[in-house]
Amino acid sequence: VQLVESGGGLVQPGGSLRLSCAASGFTFSIYSMSWVRQAPGKGLEWVSDINGGGDTTYYADSVKGRFTISRDNANHTLYLQMNRLKPEDTALYYCARGLGGVGVRGQGTQVTVSS
Repeated sequence: VQLVESGGGLVQPGGSLRLSCAASGFTFSIYSMSWVRQAPGKGLEWVSDINGGGDTTYYADSVKGRFTISRDNANHTLYLQMNRLKPEDTALYYCARGLGGVGVRGQGTQVTVSS
């Protein structure tokens, strides 16, 4: 199982980023997937879940209405579109196999929201 996140970076408040997670080593389409994040000095925070078919999604209240999770099963890729970013969204973002972020995770991609 391998998960490789990309797309992080430095963005101003109110800006947008799209994170990607390339999956390999397992049958991607049959697994729910999730995004979690870890801010500096804090614990892991669940962000969003998506089912295998991509038609059911869940979001933490802190990101609802601003973030959108999606997936491309043909290309084994998970996405997180992040809009209207806030400084408190600054964190290391991980994709994970399974719901709730408790499964295998990648190495993460850093998102920094700052002016």
